[in-house]
Amino acid sequence: MKEEIDQFKAVYDLIVTFFVTYSFQLVGALIILLIGLLISNRVARLVARTCDKHGLDVTLSRFLASCTKIIIIVVVAVICLGKIGISVTPFVAAIGALSLGAGLAMQGLLANYGAGFNIIITRPFVVGDTITVQGVTGIVKEVRLAQTILSDEDDVSILIPNRHIVGEIIHNSNAFKVVESTLGVAYTSDIDQVTATIKTVLHELGVDTNRPPQVGIDEFGDSSINFGIRYWVPTDKYHQLRFSVNDQLFKALHLAGIEIPFPQREIRLLNSGTNEPLK
Repeated sequence: MKEEIDQFKAVYDLIVTFFVTYSFQLVGALIILLIGLLISNRVARLVARTCDKHGLDVTLSRFLASCTKIIIIVVVAVICLGKIGISVTPFVAAIGALSLGAGLAMQGLLANYGAGFNIIITRPFVVGDTITVQGVTGIVKEVRLAQTILSDEDDVSILIPNRHIVGEIIHNSNAFKVVESTLGVAYTSDIDQVTATIKTVLHELGVDTNRPPQVGIDEFGDSSINFGIRYWVPTDKYHQLRFSVNDQLFKALHLAGIEIPFPQREIRLLNSGTNEPLK
């Protein structure tokens, strides 16, 4: 019992001595910490406003503001530890050892962060662009350090790890996506009339406001002249406008008397022994 009382007394004396010795340092460290947090928030907002003023995209602005805030907080934390007599050298050594082990254990995650940093700095695409990568197409909603978030016409969120983006072939069509379709008409049709009808439909639906559509003969098929049609629509209305164009084209061609032929194939039977027709 006496040994326990002595141990408790020793701990009590140590705590009292610590607070007596470092009481003012603790108060000073707390004040520095609060001031540092306040300054970090204000500087981060200032950096974000400056980036917006100079026309930087949202992703890069948020990244720079977050990095600035973290750096200020780390510096303030080091100053506070020094004020209360705690050496930061062992912590730096421990952080270095832990970083090495964590780096080996999380190579994939670190690769995503490295790729995300590359995307934010080089900016091959920004929020609002339409990109196609790894066979997936969508509108860029957010670029994070670990992943990029896309969204399609069905409001489905697509999360792509950044290491699967950097180094790959990226198709960036800004906010639009091209529609490529083929329309077959009879060989007896007036080519100029067909072209004018297609362009009129595209104009009435307003899909030629971004850039002029491309309409022309794509190939001469067995049963029809196949027209190639290329036009650009907003990515978030891709299927909706594509279906509308197809519906209006069918109605317009019918009203203009332009025939869309059925597939036809001619078969001839050669028989040298008889000239009678096949029944």
